This record gives sequence, structure tokens and C-alpha cells, in this order.
Amino acid sequence: MKELLILGAGTSGTMMSNSLRKALPQEKWNISIVDVEDTHYYQPGFLFLPFDIYTPKQLKRNIDAFIPKGVHLIQNKIDRIDKDQNTVILQDGVNIRYDILIIATGCHIAPEEIEGMQGPSWHKTIFDFYTFDGAKNLRDKLRDWKGGKLVVHISEMPIKCPVAPLEFAFLCDSYFSNNNMRDQVEITYVTPMSGAFTKPVATKELSYLLEQKNIKIVPDFNIEKVDTNNSKIIDYGGQEVAYDLLVTVPTNMGDEMTLRSGFGDELNYVPTNKFTLQSKVKENIFVIGDATDLPGSKAGSVAHFQSDTLTENIQLYIAGKPLKESFDGHSNCFIETGNGKALLIDFNYDQEPVKGTFPIPGIGPLKLLKESRINHLGKLAFKWIYWNMLITGKPIPFVSSRMKLAGKEISNNDD
Repeated sequence: MKELLILGAGTSGTMMSNSLRKALPQEKWNISIVDVEDTHYYQPGFLFLPFDIYTPKQLKRNIDAFIPKGVHLIQNKIDRIDKDQNTVILQDGVNIRYDILIIATGCHIAPEEIEGMQGPSWHKTIFDFYTFDGAKNLRDKLRDWKGGKLVVHISEMPIKCPVAPLEFAFLCDSYFSNNNMRDQVEITYVTPMSGAFTKPVATKELSYLLEQKNIKIVPDFNIEKVDTNNSKIIDYGGQEVAYDLLVTVPTNMGDEMTLRSGFGDELNYVPTNKFTLQSKVKENIFVIGDATDLPGSKAGSVAHFQSDTLTENIQLYIAGKPLKESFDGHSNCFIETGNGKALLIDFNYDQEPVKGTFPIPGIGPLKLLKESRINHLGKLAFKWIYWNMLITGKPIPFVSSRMKLAGKEISNNDD
């Protein structure tokens, strides 16, 4: 019997366990998946938890509920990979041999990377919303907060779901407006980027929304430290931004397992071919989702699109055939803008977000780069799609893994 081993049972790993169990004959291939956790979280919902839009119960399920029959779940911590011996060593010393390895260990926040961030003020006046506990603690804080200077901050790129901090700022505007205290809150959006987003056309649209909602933006802010004694963040150029409440996205890093294995980059992401998803470490190691060092977005939709390429390429690899360079960096993200509206962006490695219709060209019903109620409903519907289709490896109707140019106003992209 051949052994296929998946590291990580989050979004990407769970999707691959479902897709590959259907694709590979059980009489020839054993499939195992390793993860120390016993809870699977709907991470896109962390954005809504601080505003009481979702409850904690809606965002978590038992991890084994989504691992298909015929896949062996191993609940243990991964110590390292011995790529030369085709072996994964677990924390308890057990060795697992593999013929093919998929790394799907995701990424996590690392507040300890920024001086002063993770200290006595952590989850008191400094919060994250990228973790379940962080989002829940921030919810409790916002329920009783009386107002002041609210700073929404990105430490450095890349981060998981790069539009989420913007969404948080927009939702703060509507949250405090609905609680009749918007005039008591000064919202500032602080980013290391030169604008609201990484792409010019989307930046223009999003900058307009920030201005419309009276949210000040501080660009090109490369944080050096948090001065908790004086409640301010300071960048390497000496620029300072004061806060009463700091909601930050700390440095995002890959799993330390890659560091111990000797092949992660400076942020512990795995060097990966951006078209085939084969690692640059060894030919029988593949990577998916947030664990990669790809130049595109880190998001659940991206992992979903990657899974089609990876499933096909693993079958080609087994057959001894050339891999397909079919992943184009496709990303599709709803951007919640508050007051029951949202934007939708669709882009890839080469094509930035532009206006148009999605998923059916010329029909929609969703509009790209345009606020609408139906986009907001699409964002909320994604939770059902996630639990019932995405992580179980089922195709999403009308949504292609490669980005379609039809229905997009490409001529509007002048940059």
C-alpha cells in the first residue's frame, strides 16, 4: 500500500482529504491526516463575532465531522518533517512514513514578533480578531466600550484574508452608528501598504468608502513597537499613532514545524511552485493554502481553487506524467462594508479586481467592486457553503477554479 499523508486538518487539509479519498483507489492508497486540534473553526466568521452578528457556537464544529470515511485522523502535534527519509516525526516520537506529503498547516498570528504588542495590555486594550479567543474577547470589550480613539492596524504583509482589517473598520462604523455613539469614536486605519489595498482599482474604490465613512487612513506605516505606557504605536520612521483601543493584525507566520524541518522561509512559509503547488523542497511534497509562499491572497476561496489543481496534479504525479501549471492565483473575496452591504472582488496573479458581474458573465447576480445588499447576503451565505460544500470537497455551482475574464470591465484597468 502507498501512503498519502496530509499535515493539517483546517480548511485546506480537510478539503484535500475529501477530494483525494474520492480520487484515489482505497485498495492502493492509504490516506492519513494529522492535526493536534479537535475543533474546526469557521474562520471567516471571526470578523462578525465582535459585533454579535454570529455567536461562538455558529463558528465551530468537531474536526472529525468533516474527515471522510477511509481517511485516518491522527490527533497529535507535528514536530518536523524528515524529507530525506520521507517521514514525519510527531511530538510523541512516532514516525509516519509517506510516499506523498501535503503540507496544509496554515498560518497563525505572532504578536510576539512586535515589541510591546503581547504584554499586559493584550486582550485588554490591544486585541486581535484573527483567533477565536481574540474575537470573543473583543466582542466583550466592544459591548462595554464608551468610545475614544479606535485604531485598526496591520503589522505587515502577507496576512490571511487581506481585506478583513478593512471590513472590520467598516463594520465598526456601522456598529457604533447603530449604537448612537459614532460621534464618540475616532476610527483610524493604519497599514504598511501605500493605500487601502494591494491593487490600484480596488484601492480607489475602497479609499472612497473610507473617506465616506470618516475613517482616517495612515499608509506606509511599518510598525517598530507598541508603547503601551503611552498608548501609541510607533513606526521605524518615528511616526506615532495614538489609541485608546488597538485592534491589530499581528505578523502572520507559517507553522514552526517548517522551521524545525529546515525548509521554511523567514516567515516559515513553504517554498511552492505558484502554478502547480508542488513544493520546491522535494518533488513528492505538495503545499496548499496559507502554508504556501505564493504571491496571491491567503483565503479560504483561494484554497478551494487550489484544491482542484492539487487534486489533479497529485494524480498526474502518481501516474508519472508532467504536472499542469493550472493554478492562476484566483481569489474571490466579499468585502463587508457595513449597513447590510458588501463589495465583491475577483482577481488572480495577473488581473487586478475590476468592475463586472459574477459568477455568470453579464448576468451576475453579484456585482464586482460595487456595494450591494445581495453581496452582503452572499457573504452571509458563504457560511452555509463552507460547512456543507467547500470543506467537503463538493463543487460550487458556476464558480470556476480559474478566473474568467468574461463579464469583467477589463478596459477600466488603466494601471
